[in-house]
Amino acid sequence: MNCAQCPRRCHAARYDERGEGFCGMGTLPRIARAAPHYGEEPCISGQDGTGAVFFSGCVLGCVFCQNERVSHGGFGKTVTPIRLREIVEGLAEECQSVSLVTPTHYAHLLPELLAKPLHVPVVYNTGGYDSVETLKTLEGKIDIYMPDLKYRSSRLSERYSTAPDYFDVAAAAVREMVRQVGPCEMGTDGILRRGVLIRHLVLPGCTADSLAVLRWIRDNLTGVMVSVMAQYTPLPGVRATPLNRRLTRVEYDRVTAFLTDNDMVDGYIQDLEASGVDAIPDFDALEGV
Repeated sequence: MNCAQCPRRCHAARYDERGEGFCGMGTLPRIARAAPHYGEEPCISGQDGTGAVFFSGCVLGCVFCQNERVSHGGFGKTVTPIRLREIVEGLAEECQSVSLVTPTHYAHLLPELLAKPLHVPVVYNTGGYDSVETLKTLEGKIDIYMPDLKYRSSRLSERYSTAPDYFDVAAAAVREMVRQVGPCEMGTDGILRRGVLIRHLVLPGCTADSLAVLRWIRDNLTGVMVSVMAQYTPLPGVRATPLNRRLTRVEYDRVTAFLTDNDMVDGYIQDLEASGVDAIPDFDALEGV
């Protein structure tokens, strides 16, 4: 497989278990963890958790990634598409949704994986760096899109995620997601059934960019939910950058005030105390794989 399904379009060779492209992954799915996850937004996790399948590899190169061992460290186990279907079916029986976490580079598997619908919503949990062409192949298969919208500035996205075109790509991707699934539909139990929930992690020293991201959402999208996150934790990858500190209360309050001042209240604001290594999933064992 010469891959062009992510926005990098590197046309690199991908074999069964390894690849030569940016993501480093082969064509068969590699999974780091598959288990109920309770740390997502309440409308996703609820009481029973979301059945989260954490894929190894990533199409972004975020220096602040909390899951570096998984995203670029190669941690995980390669499984067959048949085994992957067994995994998601098992999680669907146990949880109220199934979340495919960092699935962009495995999008070629998803139409077949989801050819037979699950009886719970399917969540596409992505960094936002997805091509519109690839997303179109998923139409009718995904119930909830949960993309990050990390940056407005190309300078920041190039420096911190090796993706100078991040915003243009992610903005087009989010528009396509909204086109596919429409406005958010919440069940009477408070669980999201359909729609787009956009996440934005506030980075230290980057509040102006965070405000630009939220301003774009306000001016260009309707019917979406927004989750502003404060869980940024400085890890070894940021030691030589301005990100080598925690987010301050003043910075975070400046961003969250924009939500209330502009009536963007359909969503979530994370507690500033949510930062720290305790919030990072345990990838020491291949749970559920």
